[in-house]
Amino acid sequence: MMMAVVRRKNAAELARMRRAGAIVAESLDLVASMVTVGVSTAELDRVAEAHIRGQGATPSFKGYLGYPASICASVNDEIVHGIPGGRKLQDGDIISIDCGAIWEGYQGDAAITLVVGEIPDEIWNLVETTRAALTAGIAAVKDGARLGDISFAIEQAARQGGCQVVREYGGHGIGSEMHEEPRISNWGPAGQGLRLRQGMTFCLEPMLTLGGWATETLDDGWTVVTADGSRSAHFEHTVVVTRDGAEILTPWRVPKRNGGG
Repeated sequence: MMMAVVRRKNAAELARMRRAGAIVAESLDLVASMVTVGVSTAELDRVAEAHIRGQGATPSFKGYLGYPASICASVNDEIVHGIPGGRKLQDGDIISIDCGAIWEGYQGDAAITLVVGEIPDEIWNLVETTRAALTAGIAAVKDGARLGDISFAIEQAARQGGCQVVREYGGHGIGSEMHEEPRISNWGPAGQGLRLRQGMTFCLEPMLTLGGWATETLDDGWTVVTADGSRSAHFEHTVVVTRDGAEILTPWRVPKRNGGG
C-alpha cells in the first residue's frame, strides 16, 4: 500500500493560510457571541458569510459538492454537516459550528461546540472532553512524530472523559484544497503512519458522543447524526507542523459554559 504524498507548505503559502485561518476564527467568535435561545441557525450562517466576504475571502463550504450554506450547524445529536435553516435554538441545546474560508487560494477550517442556556453536567463534560481531545491531538504534533500519535492522543483523551470517538469521520490535510491527504483518524495506535515534517498542514477535529460511535445520514444527504440519538460535540483547528510542535492557524476563543466565546 502506497503512503499518501503530503506536500509541505512554503512561507508564502503559510502566510495565506494564517490569514484564512484568522478569518475563520473571527467568524466563529462572531457567531459564538450570537448563540442564544431563539436565534435561528440560518441567522448564524448569514452573519458568518457576511463576515467572510467582508474580509475579502470566500466561504469554503458554500457550493462544495453542492453544500448550500457557508457554515455547518449541527445541533444536539447531529455530529457534523448540519444545514442551517429556520430551526431556532432552545434552552439546553448544544450546537457545533464548522466554518471554512479561502484567502488568495488557501484554506482555513475550524469548528467549535457552543451551549445554549443551561445544560446538565454530563453534556458540559462531553463538550469539554471533546475540546480536551483536540488539545491532546495538537500536543502530539511535532516534527518527526507519527500520524498515529495524534489519533492515539485524541482517543485517550476521549476515553478519560468517558466519551466515544466517532470512527467514520476525522481530520484531514488542508492547503489550496479543503480536503488534502492524509486522512487523520481520531482513534488508533501510536507510532504508526505518516511521519510528520515541518510545513505540513492539517485539520484536527475530534467528534465525540455520549453514546455509541455509529452514525446515520439524514434524508438531506448531508446531516450526520448519532445512530442512538445521543448528544455529540465537535472541535477543530487548522495547524501547521513546526520544529517544536504545532502552530494553530485558527485561534478561536474557547467557549464558556454560560454561552458565547
